[in-house]
Amino acid sequence: MDWLATTREAFALLLSGDAELWQIIFISLRVSLLAMLIATPVSIALGYFLATSSFPGRRALIVTIQGLLASPTVVVGLILYLLLSRQGVFGSLKLLFTQEAMIIGQVLIALPVLIAFTLSAVQGADPRVRETAFSLGASRYRTAWTTLLEVRFGVMAAVFNAFGRIVSEIGCSLMVGGNIAGVTRNIPTAIALETSKGEFAQGIALGFVLLLAALSVNIALAFTQGEGGTK
Repeated sequence: MDWLATTREAFALLLSGDAELWQIIFISLRVSLLAMLIATPVSIALGYFLATSSFPGRRALIVTIQGLLASPTVVVGLILYLLLSRQGVFGSLKLLFTQEAMIIGQVLIALPVLIAFTLSAVQGADPRVRETAFSLGASRYRTAWTTLLEVRFGVMAAVFNAFGRIVSEIGCSLMVGGNIAGVTRNIPTAIALETSKGEFAQGIALGFVLLLAALSVNIALAFTQGEGGTK
C-alpha cells in the first residue's frame, strides 16, 4: 500500500467537505461535548464536597472513585448495555443504540476523572482561602466559588483530561451506540470500521481530526496555565 498516496487522499477527503466524513466528526463532537456539559457541573460539585466534608464512608468513596479512573470503557459499555437492553432495568426507555445512550456512557466515564481531579485540586488549595472567606461572612456557596476560582487551573485540567478520555474512547460507544451510520457512528468507531474494511484514507483522515482535537486540548491547557503563571 502506498502510504503517501493514502495520506494525500485522506487530506483530500477532509478538504473536499465529504458529507459522510464530516457527519461522523459532528456526531462525535456533539456527543462528547453534551456529555461534558452534563458531567462537569455535577462532578465539580461532588469533588468539592468530598474535599471539604467529613462523613462516614468518605474514604471508601474516594478510593472507589479513584479506582474507577482505570475502569475499561468497554466494561462501562457492557454494564450500560445490560441495563438498557430490552430485558434490562431501563429497557422500556428504548435508549440502546442511540446517541443518548452514548452520552450516558461518556458521562459515566468522565465522572470519576472530573471528581478525582477536582478533589485533588481543592485538597491542595491553601486552607486559608476558605477560612478567610468564612471569616468575611461569605455564604457556603460563595466560599465554594472562591475556592474553586483559586484552584481553577486544576479544575480546567480535570475538564480537558475528561474530554480527551471520552472523545477517543471506543469500547462504550460501540457497545451502546452500535456504530450505526449517520446516527451513532463517531470518530473512534468509524476508524475501527474503515480500517477493518481496508479503507485507510477515511481512517487516517478521522485519526488526524482526533489527534488535532487532543492536541488542541493540551495546547489550551498549557496556554491557560501559562497565562495564570504570569500574573
